[in-house]
Amino acid sequence: MEGLWSYLRRKPLQRRVTALTVLFVLLAIIVSNLAGYVALRQTLYRASQSIALTVADDLLPEVTASMQGPGVLSPDVRQAGGVIVEVVDAQGRVVRVPGETAELVLDPQDLASAAPDGPRTRRTGVDTQGTPYVVAAVPVGTTGYALVVARPLGPVLGILATERLIVLLVVLGGTLGAAVAGIFVARAALRPVRELTAAVQTVTDTKNFQPITIKYAFGDLSVLAASFNQLLRTVTRMRERQGRLVADAGHELRTPLTSLTTNVDLLSSDLQKGHLSEAQRSQILGDVRAQLGELTDLVGDLVQLSRDDAAGAFVPLDLRDVVQAAVERVRRRAADRTFDVVLDEFHVVGDAAGLERTVTNLLDNAVKWSPAGSTIRVRLEGNRLRVADSGPGIAEADLPYVFDRFFRGSSARRTPGTGLGLSIVAKTVEDHGGTVTAGRSDDGGAEFTVQLPGVTHVDAIPAVLVPAAVG
Repeated sequence: MEGLWSYLRRKPLQRRVTALTVLFVLLAIIVSNLAGYVALRQTLYRASQSIALTVADDLLPEVTASMQGPGVLSPDVRQAGGVIVEVVDAQGRVVRVPGETAELVLDPQDLASAAPDGPRTRRTGVDTQGTPYVVAAVPVGTTGYALVVARPLGPVLGILATERLIVLLVVLGGTLGAAVAGIFVARAALRPVRELTAAVQTVTDTKNFQPITIKYAFGDLSVLAASFNQLLRTVTRMRERQGRLVADAGHELRTPLTSLTTNVDLLSSDLQKGHLSEAQRSQILGDVRAQLGELTDLVGDLVQLSRDDAAGAFVPLDLRDVVQAAVERVRRRAADRTFDVVLDEFHVVGDAAGLERTVTNLLDNAVKWSPAGSTIRVRLEGNRLRVADSGPGIAEADLPYVFDRFFRGSSARRTPGTGLGLSIVAKTVEDHGGTVTAGRSDDGGAEFTVQLPGVTHVDAIPAVLVPAAVG
């Protein structure tokens, strides 16, 4: 059997399905026909034995009178159709019908029936010529004899021979039908699989990651096709995002690189001609350092955005600790701002470093736009984290674009920054299954609201599902 499975595993799926269909249909046909044949054989044998026993019961009165009288069988007990009628005692002495030529081969159980209280027996046997019979034996009253009646089995065996031929023809025909049906069933059943395989091959060859359509796909296959389409959509989004990232990065890098090139050219020229003053050289070097800092920040932000999965392991977190750590970090850099922080208990499952960077970016943005001496408000209420500043706020026209990569409003273009901080916030929140929105605070400044899935009590954390990273 192991060899059969090994052989089938090396064959194409359609051949395997066809072979298994034929095999199991053939087994079903063989088992059902064999069971029918055995049932018919048992029925015919028992019916023949019952008829022989009935004949013996009909002959018993006349045989009893004969054995109690002259001790010989009357020719009147002879039966038509080759039925043998004999009387036997316990010692095996046989009394036959006058003129009977057939002689039955007796069995010990026939002799046992000769006792006055002997059993009524039924069996199969043969005569001295080897002809098969069904044999019934009944005791003949208290005479010490048993009446033995044997009916030929030839008709029954003929019926069974015909039945065996029919079974053989049915098995052969069933095998052929199963083979034909197996081919059609395999082709029809595996049609969606072939379509899915062809679609996957097309995607592999053409690199066209558009979702595919699979006809007649139901059940697990439809789930597989839907999962494959979801994978294609994810890959498409990743490619589009990476393409936009490369294009945007190239555009944003061009300006600082051009400025760096110009400043380096000026310094190189000054080494030869010495036409720059000390103050001018210091100013140019300051510009170079500032531009290198911008490039370093830009590269770091690009690396963060280019990652397709969450940065670290998702673990249960108390969001208050994450927010408090971010506030303390930003407070050290902005000692001239006041931070009004109110945090309610809230627990999430997420990446601590990624969430802390998200809150830090929001706080840095608030510090950048809040004048010295102003207050930055941080509120964690339920599943909402709100960060509000006291700056001029975000223009209504800019609100839909604040989370886009490299987007900088008209007023932001004159301030330092890479234009990627809020994009990183949006991506990290999305990776955690949440949302982030921008709006105006009560005093007219900007307010960012982050909503994350979580619970308000630590005991409920095991019921929180870890969100899958979104491509």
